[in-house]
Amino acid sequence: MKKKFSILLVEDEENLQEALKINLELEGYEVTGSYDGADALQKVRKEHFDLLILDIMLPELDGISVCEAIRLQHNSMPILILSAKNSSADRVLGLKKGADDYLTKPFNLEELLLRVEKLIRKNILLSEKSPATDYFQFGRNSIDFKALICQNKKGEQIALTKKEAMLLKLLIENKNEVVTRERILQAVWGYNVYPTTRTIDNFILNFRKYFEEDSRNPEYFHSVRGVGYKFTIS
Repeated sequence: MKKKFSILLVEDEENLQEALKINLELEGYEVTGSYDGADALQKVRKEHFDLLILDIMLPELDGISVCEAIRLQHNSMPILILSAKNSSADRVLGLKKGADDYLTKPFNLEELLLRVEKLIRKNILLSEKSPATDYFQFGRNSIDFKALICQNKKGEQIALTKKEAMLLKLLIENKNEVVTRERILQAVWGYNVYPTTRTIDNFILNFRKYFEEDSRNPEYFHSVRGVGYKFTIS
């Protein structure tokens, strides 16, 4: 039996919520409705959803605050914001606070359904990646994520900070793929803090010192200018 994907639809305009709910259910989704931000947060804490469709202008708690609160809980559920605000500043703010996509009202229903399908599919692909185990070995290096210790090519033991371990784990889980700066922000720092690119660069420089034969010609840890960072292993 095909799995039904679940969507939490947070929209305080009753007619729009009803219309969206019917159309999403016709596409085979299981839809839970919510009319305000505080109620939406409670539902997210109690249940698993494959996608959150979130209006910005909400009673109790606005959509941006809901989005931020969810990301601070390290919940990686995809979020699609619906908003009557269509300025680029509003869009940037929504994406900065953790939304995966942003659609302005009035919108084309077919476009909404395509974006919903794309976000859910993308999330499935990400969740299917094999998580890094507590112990990982590459070349003559090894990392013990549980003990927060790594051993380098010279056999030296180095204590890792929690953030170093989190970033290493994220890069290793996505080996041979570029991990964007935005994704690192969300996974390692949370959206309440905005480290500069330099901060992440310094972490990568540390990893090169720990693990590379020649830190100026790295084999494993690469910066991809303007995009993100990559852990490469054959």
